[in-house]
Amino acid sequence: MRPLTEEETKVVFDKLASYTSDLKSLIAPLDDGDRFVFRLNHARVYYVRLSIANIATSVSRDALLSLGTCLGKLTKTGKFRLHITACKFPPPTHFPTLPILAEHARYKIWVKENGAQPFLYGSNVVKAHVGRWSEDCPEHSGVVVFNMADIPLGFGVTSRSSAEARRLDPTGIVCFRQADCGEYLRDEDTLFAG
Repeated sequence: MRPLTEEETKVVFDKLASYTSDLKSLIAPLDDGDRFVFRLNHARVYYVRLSIANIATSVSRDALLSLGTCLGKLTKTGKFRLHITACKFPPPTHFPTLPILAEHARYKIWVKENGAQPFLYGSNVVKAHVGRWSEDCPEHSGVVVFNMADIPLGFGVTSRSSAEARRLDPTGIVCFRQADCGEYLRDEDTLFAG
């Protein structure tokens, strides 16, 4: 496990900036004096408290499987791919989770109940399934997809601006799916593997 290089940090922050409005809050000091940092282990980027990252340095790289929240993976070509683990979801047993994408999202799309299940099965969001969306959302920008109860389901990229999407037919795609929480079940074998 090591800190990100300057080039890796730029790639990760560029990807996060396309989804979030406030990157400073991700690295700002906490009330207890600690702060969150980004660490790399086996091509995976983790978002973890500095105090925990310092303790984890005593564990060898091969023995360390995971640390903090896995944001995504750096590919061999130098690109960064966000994982669904970067989104905040309601905790299954009331343990605190880290607000990363969902809480700081710049643009949001809320899907109706009839559109949530197709999205969770890996489909794109069509206009007929959209309940509402953020105003002035440009084309090809990162959005976080919520259900109508404000529970984050995943994230994607808009195919049209919000003004153009209003004029689309009901079967027109308004958001290309990047990741959804259904991936935990569909890809559980490969989500954290090599």
